[in-house]
Amino acid sequence: MKDAFGLPQSLLVLGGTSEIALAVARRLIARRTRTVWLAGRPSPGLDEAAGRLRALGAEVHTVDFDALDPAGHEDALGKVFAEGDVDMVLLAFGTLGDQARDERDPQAAVRVAQTNYTGAVSAGLVCAGALQAQGHGSLVVLSSVAGERARRANFIYGSSKAGLDAFAQGLGDALYGTGVHVMVVRPGFVRTRMTAGLPEAPLATTPEAVATAVELGLRRRSETVWVPGALRVVMSALRHLPRGVFRRLPV
Repeated sequence: MKDAFGLPQSLLVLGGTSEIALAVARRLIARRTRTVWLAGRPSPGLDEAAGRLRALGAEVHTVDFDALDPAGHEDALGKVFAEGDVDMVLLAFGTLGDQARDERDPQAAVRVAQTNYTGAVSAGLVCAGALQAQGHGSLVVLSSVAGERARRANFIYGSSKAGLDAFAQGLGDALYGTGVHVMVVRPGFVRTRMTAGLPEAPLATTPEAVATAVELGLRRRSETVWVPGALRVVMSALRHLPRGVFRRLPV
């Protein structure tokens, strides 16, 4: 069970090799988390991530999970919940894609959408149902400021995150009062392997900063968390710019 400050004893990570997710796991293990499930496609990277978390003192398990296989989500994730209550689910999988390539290759664009949105809808609903059945828990969804308004530079990725963000917010409203807390996390540019080589955006942040914000959000029972917090104001302004002006911005 979670403590009075909202921090979990048990954690299920969907996207078990995500640098952001692993930073969150490390921070929570340092506080209170003792059992961690890392869900992802079998790989040396997943095994290495599990080993690093075990070295911090947690009991860590891996589970085969593929965002692009929604038909297998209920079975794969159901096995985790069958082992006992899960205090927190962190939905952290996703792909950035390659905007220029994906515009020329519709199937590649569809893969981005299926991973970031369709797979998340499936896994999110499976976990939400399990959390509701046990009567408590948090579902933390890693969204992105890219979903706030589609930009020419990454509208395929941004549109998939916009869908994910809207889904998570609606799910949070649907679960309000059930004992299940949904928190949407909207980071800006995060310095990870996924963004390596890309031009760094203003207000760039780190996985560790996102982890700090997640912990604070859990303690406050926040519904939406921006990382860094200044992005809330920036995106509010950009969201309301006339389209003709927004189109000309170097974003």
